[in-house]
Amino acid sequence: MQTRTIGIVMTIIGVLMLLYNSFNLVTTEKVVDLGPIQINKEVNHPLEWSPIIGIVLAVGGVVLIVIGNKKSV
Repeated sequence: MQTRTIGIVMTIIGVLMLLYNSFNLVTTEKVVDLGPIQINKEVNHPLEWSPIIGIVLAVGGVVLIVIGNKKSV
């Protein structure tokens, strides 16, 4: 049962990584701090990964599901 559960989770994460291959992380940085006057700037940090990682996770998850099904039979 443990192998099958890990396989399902890996497959779901792999498919999500294929659908969404990047996202932006937004941080706020202070530009000017003059007592009561503060000027902030939002900075985007794009995080991207290769779709190959999603494919490997999805295929590995399917393999684990198949192995988990063979063990329980």
